[in-house]
Amino acid sequence: MAVVLYVLILLAIAPVFLAGVAVRCRLKQFGKIDNNHPRAQQSQLEGVGARAMAAQQNAWEAAIVFVTSVFIAFAAGVPLDDLTLPALLYLVFRLLHAVFYLTNLATLRSIVYCGGLFTCLYIVASAAV
Repeated sequence: MAVVLYVLILLAIAPVFLAGVAVRCRLKQFGKIDNNHPRAQQSQLEGVGARAMAAQQNAWEAAIVFVTSVFIAFAAGVPLDDLTLPALLYLVFRLLHAVFYLTNLATLRSIVYCGGLFTCLYIVASAAV
């Protein structure tokens, strides 16, 4: 199986991990999980918990861009093996993005976000060649 497909699987798991971090923070901050009104409770999170929720939401949003980029390249006939390096690079950018989000390093987070976005643009551009 092509590496890019493994990356897609890992990108689907990453937001779930971030949700787990947020749940742990909810337990720590509130002492219990309000499963009747989870979004209301999540909106009251502070610190790492709030950043984990934001990182999770951003991870889902960014995954859509990556999946679309890979689909465009695949539909244009780009061999999946040609996407190995950009896919791995994108994965590194996204993992760093989550780490920088959780540790509140906003400037570095923005830089790696742009790196991931440019990687997607590269993938789409490779389809145009």
